[in-house]
Amino acid sequence: MHHNLLKPFELKSLVLKNRIVMAPMTRRFSPGGIPGPDVAEYYRRRAAGDVGLIITEGTTIGRPAASNDESIPNFYDPASLDGWRKVVKKVHLAGGKIAPQLWHQGLARPMGSGPVPSAQSEGPSADQTASVAMSDEDIADTIEAFALAAAAAKKIGFDAVELHGAHGYLIDEFFWRGTNRREDAYGGDIVKRSRFATEVIRAVRSAVGPTFPISLRFSQWRIQDYGSKLAETPEQLEQLLAPLVEAGVDLFHASTRRYWEPEFTGSDLNLAGWARKLTGVPTITVGSVGLNGPDFLAGLFGKDDSKVEPATLHALERRLEQGEFDLVAVGRALLADPDWVAKIEQGRFWDVAPFDRSLLKQLV
Repeated sequence: MHHNLLKPFELKSLVLKNRIVMAPMTRRFSPGGIPGPDVAEYYRRRAAGDVGLIITEGTTIGRPAASNDESIPNFYDPASLDGWRKVVKKVHLAGGKIAPQLWHQGLARPMGSGPVPSAQSEGPSADQTASVAMSDEDIADTIEAFALAAAAAKKIGFDAVELHGAHGYLIDEFFWRGTNRREDAYGGDIVKRSRFATEVIRAVRSAVGPTFPISLRFSQWRIQDYGSKLAETPEQLEQLLAPLVEAGVDLFHASTRRYWEPEFTGSDLNLAGWARKLTGVPTITVGSVGLNGPDFLAGLFGKDDSKVEPATLHALERRLEQGEFDLVAVGRALLADPDWVAKIEQGRFWDVAPFDRSLLKQLV
């Protein structure tokens, strides 16, 4: 029995029955940006399987260039919000808790893609494509779009909200010197480059009130560079994270490819462990939890066609017991088996299904 994973957890208004989180995973199963009954059923099955908290796939805010695919759900159209309302109802009836991940793809969105192909992709600075550097008005409108989406999430009945600040998307692009070459108040050293994120967080906090939990997903790696390091030292990481906590972040979702890998030399702590140590804020760890073999990028991008077999959770349990992090996000294992958590609770680890990349075509 994995006692630490199954302990309850509380954060402001959020009360979870265990420490297991369903990681956000893009699906592209929402034609016209509207999550339908199949999406509601997909999340309901994981809630019924005893996942403590579901974080939805990235769902885009109300900016014309926020999305690269009209089948990615959005979080501003009235029909889409109604679809999400039905998702929340299904998850709650199954005994689960759920938070939407709010997303703007920034410069990662190819020009000419998404529901508004004519919109120019936007970021802190223009890149070599026909993208544009965001004006002060663009920035203000984007901050407002995040806040409006967060307010809608609370009104619909979601239990928390997560901001996607990782993997080379818009919020993350402001963090990086390579993509943020601005010479105004939003550019400069690592603290100044956090200003856009802090203004988004403050606006979201104002929209949802003091007790509604705000999670921020962040990463060192980007889709464009898996070996990148936003912060080379713990001191730099603290400089980045401290303003985000002051702005109102309640929970850091530290995205890594393998949760067991140390983030800095001289310590066994992973990225979530360092974030917790430096800020005192609860953290979520993630990265190949419960799986042996190739990491998730190999499976998602077709670099490996073999099945990825389940792995034991003993090392994860020890780190959780030691207080390195507070919650554990699980991705592919929950795609492969909606009842993964229930089987762990029942000691049926031998019955857990392996992950096969063909599952990505089904995602039910």
